[in-house]
Amino acid sequence: MKIIRTDPFKKDFGKLPDDIKRQTEKALKLLATNPFHPFHPSLHIKKTKGEIMKGFSDIFEGRITKSYRFLCLIKNDVITLLRCGKHDDFF
Repeated sequence: MKIIRTDPFKKDFGKLPDDIKRQTEKALKLLATNPFHPFHPSLHIKKTKGEIMKGFSDIFEGRITKSYRFLCLIKNDVITLLRCGKHDDFF
């Protein structure tokens, strides 16, 4: 499974507190280790409802912590990381 970090994801990641950055890396390692359904249960991966990001459909949300999430596209053998940040910033 290939994981691609988009520029907006990289920018968001750079703004995260250091402890959340570490937890994000841990979550992404879990995603990379078990990329196919069922995903690692701690990630709580689920398809988002409605249009979260203009121009994208079939966006998935994954949990970093109780308050932080990442958004991604999952297609074939590629996971494209779109954004990361506080849950309230996306929903």
